[in-house]
Amino acid sequence: MFLRRGQALILWLNIIIILIFGYLYLSNQNYEFIIYVGIIIFFFALIVCTNRKVLYPNSVLWGMTIWAFLHMIGGILPVGDGRLYDVILIPISETYNVFRYDQFIHIFGFGVATLIMYSLLHSYFREIAKKKPVSLSIIVIMAGLGVGAFNEVVEFIIQVILPQTGIGGYVNSLLDLVSDMIGAILALVYIRLNNWKI
Repeated sequence: MFLRRGQALILWLNIIIILIFGYLYLSNQNYEFIIYVGIIIFFFALIVCTNRKVLYPNSVLWGMTIWAFLHMIGGILPVGDGRLYDVILIPISETYNVFRYDQFIHIFGFGVATLIMYSLLHSYFREIAKKKPVSLSIIVIMAGLGVGAFNEVVEFIIQVILPQTGIGGYVNSLLDLVSDMIGAILALVYIRLNNWKI
């Protein structure tokens, strides 16, 4: 296993998060979030396996670690009659459940996912960044949205497999995708402010 400077702590924190929340969800028979733990393990392993070839900035890996923790705690921490994921942080709309903890996690998480996608593809983008920054901006946002769309497919499969979930319906899926897009755009702004260097 190849680790760069400062990555050992990130590695161990992720292992601790996976073990603690994996145990909590198994003991509570929360199969929905057990599947999410599996997804986090998959992407965690993917990053570990590609770490030698891809220069993942530690700040991005910290972002992924914070997202994993916030995502996991959102599904288990009780708040009122529901859980943290159901809490409306800022009541923006009476028609839609906006702005919920769920949407915050999507903005943050898929902003980080966009940064990870950019890290994966960065070496191919050096020349494009200079010559076609608008084209590259579209590619970066679509890469982040692609990860978000994959997440919605996984959530659909979870709804098909499990009799009860807290995922929500069609409107929830679209609010998730809008939140993913906001996160991807914010990640692009971060990348552009750093002159395509992260």
